[in-house]
Amino acid sequence: MKRIFGIVALLTLFIMPKTSNAQESDFGNWLIYIGSKKLNSKWNIHNEVQYRNYDAISDLEQLLLRTGLGYNITEKNNILLGYGYILSENYVGDTDNKVSVNEHRIFQQFTTKQSVGRLKLSHRYRFEQRFVESDFKMRFRYFLSLNYPLGLTEEKDYKFYLSAYNEIFLNTKSSIFDRNRLYGGVGYKLNKNLRFELGYMNQFFETSGRDQLNIITFFNF
Repeated sequence: MKRIFGIVALLTLFIMPKTSNAQESDFGNWLIYIGSKKLNSKWNIHNEVQYRNYDAISDLEQLLLRTGLGYNITEKNNILLGYGYILSENYVGDTDNKVSVNEHRIFQQFTTKQSVGRLKLSHRYRFEQRFVESDFKMRFRYFLSLNYPLGLTEEKDYKFYLSAYNEIFLNTKSSIFDRNRLYGGVGYKLNKNLRFELGYMNQFFETSGRDQLNIITFFNF
């Protein structure tokens, strides 16, 4: 398993120098932190930071800060009310000029988990109310993730795992389809509270698409 993770990391090093010029490549990089604070058996706090770049190592595309208060209906079902702030640095046409766009977002979500043998599945349904500068928008998102432990060890003892997800975004107004994200990666669980993932994501829109390298940290405390 260490060999698999090493190969992925080595490929990453080869990719990054080739994609250092943002406007010459559609390959970007997302650095993501996702944390969860358990208050008691029912309540939890979600916190998240995403630093998204147009290229592999620089050129800010978007900074996303998200937090929320969740409640466990059952052990595998959670509802959450959240808030997000998003700063987007958008290029103007084909020029090198950028414009900053500020967005405040309120969202409600329901997450449910299930198991099929060793395969873990998670379904997340999220409804967003988006205040983008002076404009107001709403959007629905459906997220399906899969997690499969590697190796023959007991489930609680595994270190490496495969991770994949697909998420579709649908607007409530014209041009219903907003985007779709398809991701696959390899993860490493350091302990029961901390794990890391390295993966590739393809994000496609109605008329275009982008590829991203994702480096993700998950921390439960």
